[in-house]
Amino acid sequence: MSRIGVFVCWCGHNIARTVDIEKLIDAAGFYPDVVYSVEYKYMCSDPGQKLVHEAVKNQELDGVVIAACSPRLHESTFRNTCTAAGLNPYRCEIANIREHCSWVHKDRDKATAKAADIIASLVEKIRLNEPLIPIEVPVIKKALVIGGGISGIEAALSIAGSGHDVVLVERESVLGGNMLRLASTYHIKDGSACLLSSKIVDAFSHPKIKVLTHSEIDEFSGYIGNFEVKIRQKADFIDTNRCNGCGDCLSVCPVHVSEIEDTLFGPRAAIHIPDVPSLPAVAVIDNMSCTHSSDGCSRCADACREKAIDFKQTDQFVEEEFGAVIIATGFRPFPKTGVKDIDVHGLPDMIDGFAFERILAEQERTGDLIKRPSDGKAVESIVFVQCAGSRDKDKGVPYCSRICCMTTAKQAKFFKEITPQGEAYIFYSHIRAGGKGFEEYVQDSITDNQIIYLRGDVSRFFSENGAMKVWGRDELSGHEIEIDADLVVLTTPLIPNRGSDDLAKKLKVATDENGFFAEIHPKLRPVESASLGVYLAGCAQSPRDIPESITHALGASGKVIALFSAEFIYQEPIIVRVDEDFCSGCGVCVTSCPYDSRRINPWTQKAEVIAALCQGCGACAVACPNGATQQQNFTKNQIMNMIDAVLKD
Repeated sequence: MSRIGVFVCWCGHNIARTVDIEKLIDAAGFYPDVVYSVEYKYMCSDPGQKLVHEAVKNQELDGVVIAACSPRLHESTFRNTCTAAGLNPYRCEIANIREHCSWVHKDRDKATAKAADIIASLVEKIRLNEPLIPIEVPVIKKALVIGGGISGIEAALSIAGSGHDVVLVERESVLGGNMLRLASTYHIKDGSACLLSSKIVDAFSHPKIKVLTHSEIDEFSGYIGNFEVKIRQKADFIDTNRCNGCGDCLSVCPVHVSEIEDTLFGPRAAIHIPDVPSLPAVAVIDNMSCTHSSDGCSRCADACREKAIDFKQTDQFVEEEFGAVIIATGFRPFPKTGVKDIDVHGLPDMIDGFAFERILAEQERTGDLIKRPSDGKAVESIVFVQCAGSRDKDKGVPYCSRICCMTTAKQAKFFKEITPQGEAYIFYSHIRAGGKGFEEYVQDSITDNQIIYLRGDVSRFFSENGAMKVWGRDELSGHEIEIDADLVVLTTPLIPNRGSDDLAKKLKVATDENGFFAEIHPKLRPVESASLGVYLAGCAQSPRDIPESITHALGASGKVIALFSAEFIYQEPIIVRVDEDFCSGCGVCVTSCPYDSRRINPWTQKAEVIAALCQGCGACAVACPNGATQQQNFTKNQIMNMIDAVLKD
C-alpha cells in the first residue's frame, strides 16, 4: 500500500483564478492511498519545495503528485526535490492543471471538476510507478560540426579550445559560408572576408580540429555520446600540390554558372579560384556544374601546364565516432525569381541583395564606381525594395528574416559614400532594427546620408529608354511615386540551405514549418534538437545576423563542452521493456520504432531494446500484437486505471 502526497499550486492567479483550490484539496483526501494533501501559492518557489521536502520525510511519503503547470517547466525541479528528500524521482508525477485546465476554461465549476479528474488520474499512475534508475551511457569526447560558416567555425574553435577533438565538415570547397558573400559589415566597416580569414586560419591550424571540405554526411546512426558517422569526401579533381593558381584553366571552361543557381561566389565558370584572403589561390571544380562526367569535357585539364587536374580521383569515405553533433548548415537566399508578385525576367538591372553585396565587395577591391550589370554604366540612382518575398506566404515566405532592414541600410549608406551625388530610395513596410545601436544606424543613414525611405509598396517595374521605371506609393504622404533608377535591389528573405531536409532525415532531427531545424523549446532549450546530443547553431535554426550567429554557436558549443565534462551521461529510464514469454519475434515493433532502438536477437529470436537509443515514445508498445512490449511507468494497467479515474462519477 502506497503513501501518496498531493501538492496543489495556485501559480499565483494562473490556476487559482479559474480553479477552486480548496475543493481540490478536499477531493484529494478521497483518492486511494493519498495520506496527505496541501496547497501553496507558488509550489516551485523555495518555500514550496521545502514544503514538499519536509512532507516526504515527515509523512513518510513514497509517492508525490504535484498539481501545477506543465511538466516541461518544473518536472526536473520537483524530482530533484524528491531525490533530496530520499524519494526516487520517478515516484513523482506532475498533474498539469494550468495549460491543460485553467488556461483553457472560463467556467470555474467545470474547470475545478476537470482539475480534480486530472489529479485523480495521476494518483492512479503514481500508485503503479516503479522506482527507476537513470541509464548510464559512456561518452566519446569528440564532436562533429556540420557546416563551415561563421557559426560552425566558432563552435569548432570553442570546443577545440576546451581540449576536445572536432571534425568540421563543409559542403563547399572552402570554409566561410555565406559570410564570404558579404562586403563590409555595418557598425564596423571591415570586409567580411577579412574578418573571417583569421577564423579560417585558426580552424585549419588548430591541432584539435580536422577540417573536411567538399564533404557531406553519408550515413548517420547511434545515440547521444555514441554516434557513428560516415562522411563522404567528394573528389576535388585538383592536385593542390601541383596547382599554382595561374588561372589558365578558367578561360577555357565552357560552363557558365549564373548567380540564379545560388553559387557561393556569384557568376563564374565550373572551375574557379575562390577569392578568400586566408587561403592559397588554388583552383576548385564545382562537380554540380562540371560536364566532364556527362560529355567527357577536359578542356581545363588540357590547358593546365602543371598537370594539376586529375579526373581519375574518386570520392573517399571517412568513418568516425562522435559524442555530440552541432548542425550549423546556415541558409541560402530566396531566389529573386521566386518572388510571386515581381516579374524579374527581362530586367537585368533588377538584382537581389546578395548580388549587390558582391558588387560592393568588388568595389572595395577596385575602388571603382558601382556599375549596373546590363551595360556597365555607373549607377547614380538606386531603389531598394524591402520584404521582397517576405512576411507573406502568398508572395514567398511568411516570416521576417530579421537582418534585412539593417543590411539594406548598410548597402544604401555604402552606395551614398561611394556616389555622394547619387540617389538612394528604400521602399519598406516596417523598419525592424532591433539590436545595440541598430536604430541609431538607420536614423544616421537617413539624416547624414540623405537616404529616402518610402513607406509603401511598389506596384510596377519596367524598363524604358535605358532606365528602370519604378512605380509605387508613399503611404505617409499619400503621393504616387515614379522613379527612374539605374539599379533595383530586391531584399529577399533567408531560407533553409539546400539539403537540409535530407540531413534532417539522416540525423532524425525535426524541422519547423519553414524548413529550419527545430529546437526543443524556444525559450528554455533554444540550442537543443529533439534528438539528444544533436545541437543547433546559427542560421540553421532561423535567420540571424553575424553577432547573433556567433553567440548561438557558443551556446551550442557550451552544451557540447558540458556533455563532455563527465565520463558518463544519464538518460531517462522511462523506456520500453520486452516480456520474452509473450514475444513471438514477429518484428512489428522493429519496423514501428522511429529511433532504430529495436532489433530481433539472432539467438533468442525475441525482440530486444537498445536502451540508449530508446526515447520512450511508446510506438512499439502500441504496435505489439501480443502485449509483450510495455513502457515503464506507462504500462497498459496504469493507463486503464487512469482512464477509469477520469470516468468515475
